Amino acid sequence: MLKNIQETAEWLRQHTSMRPLTAIVLGTGLGRLAQEIEIVDAFPYQDIPHFPVSTVEGHQGRLIFGRLGGKDVMALQGRFHFYEGYDMKQVTFPVRVMYEMGIKNLFVSNAAGGMNPDFEIGDLMLITDHINFMPEHPLHGPNFPTGPRFPDMHEAYDHHFLQMAREIAAEKGIRTVEGVYLATQGPTFETPSEYRMYHRWGADAVGMSTVPEVIVARHCGIRVFGISIITDLGVEGRIVEVSHEEVQKAADAVQPLMADIFREMVSRI
Repeated sequence: MLKNIQETAEWLRQHTSMRPLTAIVLGTGLGRLAQEIEIVDAFPYQDIPHFPVSTVEGHQGRLIFGRLGGKDVMALQGRFHFYEGYDMKQVTFPVRVMYEMGIKNLFVSNAAGGMNPDFEIGDLMLITDHINFMPEHPLHGPNFPTGPRFPDMHEAYDHHFLQMAREIAAEKGIRTVEGVYLATQGPTFETPSEYRMYHRWGADAVGMSTVPEVIVARHCGIRVFGISIITDLGVEGRIVEVSHEEVQKAADAVQPLMADIFREMVSRI
């Protein structure tokens, strides 16, 4: 795996002159943020050695290098999920490559079901912490040399980045909420009983991604900031049938607000 990571990073270094310090992972229905990036180079996943290929609708499947907020960035336009059949090392392979490329900051985004009764569809939730309910841990197996065998996770989501996001949202008049994100295997949406259980555990939103990437990023010493777009509600009395298409539509509607926050944060780093 390490050899593959190094080969992929070397291939990218040979194909782009950009050396960004910040990377962005765009989740379900959130690929339009890539339109905000002044693209210099873009590579379909299938053209990159050893890279997985996204199979989910709403994930375009490109690795982008460009400029956002006046700074160089790398962006994954579509991520990889455990439920697609990939193992955790494949799911987090791009993060390992990012580290090899010199990335210091990682912005993650996702579409999630809100379980906090104060949330509304379309809310931007600043992720303050997470609960890992995936069936496989991304650091399972021999320890990678990028970090300790037992990495500390008391600040999985960087407190400085969180405060910066709060200030930017206030300046721009953007409503944000905050909460804990819980990651499940998927691909089913949650039952009403599961929503209740997860909320009682302390989770405010639930989805099928993000946490493995964050764990690996923190193992590498990469600082992380995350936003969940609340695309449906798992609140008792307000649960309705939901589809992947509806999730994409809800995410698409508020992408410009998330883009405003990401762009301004990148410019201030």
